[in-house]
Formats: sequence, C-alpha cells, structure tokens
Amino acid sequence: MELRKDPITRSWVITGDDVPDNAPRAGTACRFCPDSREPPQLIANISGTLGAPWSARAVVHPNALYHIEGEPTRRGDGIYDRMRPIGAHEVLIENASHDRHLWNASDLELEQFLLLAAQRIKDLKGDGRFKYVSVFKDHGNSAGQEFEHPSSQMTATTFVPRRVLYELRAAREYFESKERCVFCDIISQEIKQDLRVIELRGDFIALCPYAPRVPYESWILPRTHEAAFERFGLNRPGTMRDLGALLRRTLQRIRTITEEFHLVLHTSPNSLHRSGNLGYWKTIDEDYHWHIEIMPVLAAKAKSYTFKEVYYSPLSSETAVKRLRDARIEF
Repeated sequence: MELRKDPITRSWVITGDDVPDNAPRAGTACRFCPDSREPPQLIANISGTLGAPWSARAVVHPNALYHIEGEPTRRGDGIYDRMRPIGAHEVLIENASHDRHLWNASDLELEQFLLLAAQRIKDLKGDGRFKYVSVFKDHGNSAGQEFEHPSSQMTATTFVPRRVLYELRAAREYFESKERCVFCDIISQEIKQDLRVIELRGDFIALCPYAPRVPYESWILPRTHEAAFERFGLNRPGTMRDLGALLRRTLQRIRTITEEFHLVLHTSPNSLHRSGNLGYWKTIDEDYHWHIEIMPVLAAKAKSYTFKEVYYSPLSSETAVKRLRDARIEF
C-alpha cells in the first residue's frame, strides 16, 4: 500500500493490491468482546461502569491501512507525488456489550466513549509526523461497515484530508472578511430562524445544514466556540454527557428514516505542524469550529445524489427537520 497525490484535485489516495477482505463472517467469534480468545492489540482503556470490564477502548485495527513505524519519505514520480502510508489506524470500541450502540447506549456509556476519542486525538497529535486525526463511523452494508461490534475508527495521517482543507480555507476567508467564525454565525442564524434546528441540548445544537449534500444530512456543533474537539472535551468533560445524549437522539431520529449512515468528527489539525505557507494557521483557533457530520445512506432514488459533480438532495433541509423532529424516539 502507498499514498499517491492527485495533481489536479490535490487529494491523497491510499492504494495498492493487498487490501484484505474485512467482511464479517457468520459464526466467527467477535474479537472485540471482552471474552475474546484472540483480542486485538490494546492501545488504551476507559474503566468500566456497571460491572463491565471496561467502558470503551482503543485497539490497533486488525488490517491497518496506516502504520506508525518509519517516516513518510515523500518522493517524486515524474509529475506525481507518492509516500509511504505512515500514520495510525485504530478501532475505537464504543462499548463492551455487543449490542450497545451509539443510539441505544446510556448517557454515561456515550460520555466514556467520547472522552476516549478526545484522549486518543490528543495523544496522536503529540506525534509531530501526523498532521490530522480523523474519527469516523460507517454503519450498514451500503456504508462500508467492517465490524459487527459497536465501533468507530480513527486514523492519524501525514496530510490533511481535502474536505477538511476546504473547510479550513473557507473559515479563514470568512474570518478575514468579517472577523467572526462562520460556524458561530451559522449557529446564531439557525437558532434565530428555527427552520433547520433538530434539537438543542446543553451547550450543543443538532441541525440540518442549509445546503445538504444528501437527504437528512445532520450536524452537531458546540454553541461555545472551540476549534479542537479534544481540547473542548478534556477541558470540559462534564459536557460530554450532553453531547452523547444529543448524538444518541439524533441517530435515533435518522434511524427512523434509514439505518445506514456515515459519521465523521471534524476537528482542527495538529498544531505541531503549523505551516508557514498555508494561511489557515494564522487564525485557526478563532475561525475554525469542531463539529460532527452525519450523512445518512438512503436506498437508491429515481435520481442519484451520489457521484455527481454537483451534490443533489431531493429533500430540503426544512422538510427533513420537520420529519426528524416529529420522529418517535426512545429517550
């Protein structure tokens, strides 16, 4: 496996011919359950609650795409760039129980998982080789789910993903023009208009974005400005319970529409990798704002909203919010 850079889009792509088949096989024992006879390599634990041996834990991905040993050794290949896939690839096991997911776990269990994610991001950002740490979850066959046990994944890379770069540049340009955070302004307007707000809870807001990429796309953001999720979570650990509850309730609402989704946490890049060439570093703590994005995966429509040069969503955010607000959820 190696990383190759597209000179047109400037995206880094990991590619190769040795990708294993990660599809779960029926009848095989779960490696992530506490009683597994072949447990994966442990990285970190959060102590257990209610008699469980642990609440959440981070382990090395059984088929990691990135490996922590060595240097990237970026090199040219004619007009192209390539480098070794140096980084980290972890599985964040959300719960010791095999059937306790983000949408049916308790507030305490979700709090413990979110604190683990914050701790792992902080730890990986301590490595100066890594420019960005991503946390994501793919649930459902169409979304590319790998493991049956409730889990998310985390990668640390020697580059910043293109989607995040777009956000960083847009946030910087908005701040240069108005001297305000664009995310804070979005939150303020959405609360004032109350057309696309799904729910407010504590210091957090769940909303459908004004220009959705897919139907029922949902975001969760802190109403207090902060660029780095891990700094917010570790400095204010008490808020993670409200965040967990809002995440659970939002996923319950989405699951009344579809059970499959992509979830990603966007946080600020590694401050040890400040670039003198990239202007977004100058005001990043003031202009960027961490958040969670949830992209539901719906059954194919008459007009596809994927693989388009322009995103197409056959449902407006205002209509989506009405349906999500009215959805019957458990707690």
